[in-house]
Amino acid sequence: MLSMLKQSQISPPVADFPAHEAFEYLPGALDRGVILLCDHARADLPSEFGDLGLGPEELKRHIAYDIGARGVTMRVAEMLGAPALMAKYSRLLIDPNRGLDDPTLVMRLSDGAVVPGNRDVDADEIALRIKRFHQPYHDAVDQLIDLCQATPRPVSLVSIHSFTHAWKGRERPWHASILWDSDDRMV
Repeated sequence: MLSMLKQSQISPPVADFPAHEAFEYLPGALDRGVILLCDHARADLPSEFGDLGLGPEELKRHIAYDIGARGVTMRVAEMLGAPALMAKYSRLLIDPNRGLDDPTLVMRLSDGAVVPGNRDVDADEIALRIKRFHQPYHDAVDQLIDLCQATPRPVSLVSIHSFTHAWKGRERPWHASILWDSDDRMV
């Protein structure tokens, strides 16, 4: 009987993630062949971290988040009916787009701005931020990949970022860019 139903009548599998302080999940069909990620979606900081010693103008800059990337991610997820994961905290707290051994995992200086709340951060504090924010985001990404790979369609990760027109005082020549690895299945 199921084979007699039109494809549009079959509900595609959708994952359910519990709410978490580290990430926002936008549900979508797991069989769309794509997962959208937005590592720098917000400039938010948990209340106990205050503003990391930065003024409101600094937290509106690209040093805190990828301006516009969250809205783009939400719109593309809606258009494709695809799932998306977005970090809920500023990259200044801990950068989810960095490996655990990266010296810029917790930025002390970003594009000329000193981050006072990170100046004296030690290994214990970094470990706490990893456990509370970085790892849960990456665990959710891994779980979503596993769920999507369980469907017949190959899955691609699309990570959405924005970039500023200037970095460290130098103009950037790009208006947009697409980066990819050597896998050509999406081409």
